[in-house]
Amino acid sequence: MHVRRSLLVIALAFATLFGAAQAQPQGTPEAEAFRTSFLAGELSWDQVLERAREEGRVVWAHWGGSETLNTWIDTVVKPELAALGITLETSRLTNTRDVVDLILAETAAGRGVGEGSTDAIWINGENFFTLSSQSLNFGSFADLLPNSQYVHFDPANPASGPNLFDFGFPTNKEEMPWSGDQYMCAIDTARLPRAEAPGTFAELETWLRANPGRFTYVRPPHYNGNTFVQTVLYAHNPDGTTYQPFQLSANELGAEEFLRLATPGYEYLQRIEPFLLGGGGADGRRGSPIYPEDQNGLEALFVNGEIDMACQFGMYNTAVAVETGRFAETAENVIFPTTGMIKNKNFIGVPVNAPNPAAAMVLANLLASPDNQISKLGAIGYVLGIDADLLSPEQQAQIDAVAPSLMGVTYDELGAATVPDTNASLVDVIEGTWVEFIERRTGDLAASVAAALANR
Repeated sequence: MHVRRSLLVIALAFATLFGAAQAQPQGTPEAEAFRTSFLAGELSWDQVLERAREEGRVVWAHWGGSETLNTWIDTVVKPELAALGITLETSRLTNTRDVVDLILAETAAGRGVGEGSTDAIWINGENFFTLSSQSLNFGSFADLLPNSQYVHFDPANPASGPNLFDFGFPTNKEEMPWSGDQYMCAIDTARLPRAEAPGTFAELETWLRANPGRFTYVRPPHYNGNTFVQTVLYAHNPDGTTYQPFQLSANELGAEEFLRLATPGYEYLQRIEPFLLGGGGADGRRGSPIYPEDQNGLEALFVNGEIDMACQFGMYNTAVAVETGRFAETAENVIFPTTGMIKNKNFIGVPVNAPNPAAAMVLANLLASPDNQISKLGAIGYVLGIDADLLSPEQQAQIDAVAPSLMGVTYDELGAATVPDTNASLVDVIEGTWVEFIERRTGDLAASVAAALANR
């Protein structure tokens, strides 16, 4: 009876995942007029630039945990905007959800376009889903920017998929591609030779039991931790269809089916926990497993020799870290898991209550310019968000010249192992279930899923 009651609670929670989209708040007359005219395609780019100069500033909220990124923004983006008469103000975040929650609060208080506090957000996944599903994005602006010529937006072209869907949810061109990345695992070959590095989750468990404490992963709900958990669920899908059912929305998948598909993966995570860094070890006690809060914490454990393999987003992260001296010269990438490594794009979004909407458009366009995309790749190792096949041969040659090394793997190997991200509507459910079942040790997976849904 307990299990049946839990399943009923899960079903009810799934059924109410998608509430009615809230009405967009009315903004200032001038900002509303700009929004209407711009989205209708009635303004020239010169008119947008003129209004952006009048606004005079743009507030960009982005993850601020990388000093190389922050330096690139300060030395490249700020001066280019200043030359256009726009001052860039950055809000450097540890969690994008913080600014999403701020926008939700502001719009609930009736602050519409021209009246908010944030113009642009580095965003993707469940954060974009939260705003878009509640009609709290500025509108379908991306293909109206001049640099949209470097992005595939044609639904008939399969290459448009990563631009038209974000974690399985339609972008509706409400965000402009800015970067992309692949989940990668780095090893220090001085401590873990390539021949001994695990390639599957079964091999990871065997290796961990023989080498307890030499691995851990980032704590959900950080996106790097979420991605590790999602990858585990793919690999342990009892039907052998890996990522495919997790592309469905929460409503399409259904509560009971999600629980059935996810159970083997969560049981695996529970099983390996005693053998993670800080775990109880061979006697099976949970101990005090250490889950770093973000990639910086994970990298510190890796650099200090406390773990031998570190998994996070960053196709070129290892090369940049070796070049800058953060990682030892013996660090390399490995293909893990061979059953599928998640790859996605990330974007620049504009909330419906942007205080400087024209300047937000200018920022999104500037970040998507080929020169800045190539500069970003070379300086930080951040993958292009625009589509390289739309660039000139000369620009493609520049990409080849500045792209960092893949450090031990090849593009073909990565391509063979690449899988898409989870549907955005499932991300909070997956991370919330981890918090309940793994971190809090409720002991009841069905109840943990129900709690995750109730706490959305």
